[in-house]
Amino acid sequence: MIDKIRSESMDMLFEAILTLDSVEDCYRFFDDLCTSIELKAFAQRLQVAKLLDEHRVYNSIVTETGASTATISRVNRSLKDGNDGYDMVFKRLENKNADK
Repeated sequence: MIDKIRSESMDMLFEAILTLDSVEDCYRFFDDLCTSIELKAFAQRLQVAKLLDEHRVYNSIVTETGASTATISRVNRSLKDGNDGYDMVFKRLENKNADK
């Protein structure tokens, strides 16, 4: 999948994201870049991934997040067969929170 999306414009997007220094910077940039529906979908997928990583069952995740079972299945496939991006981020967040 990564090679399918790799391009100069994607590089520019990711380089732009890497320049953000704070949560407030992220709010400002992503509010300009995305619709509120797109942002809520990203946040929901991340929350679903975290709950799946915690071995929560689909029914519980549907109730807690409002995500469809199709979304949960898609996120679950990414966790199992993806590029380990969710795992990488969860570990980094865990380490960051442990340092506080």
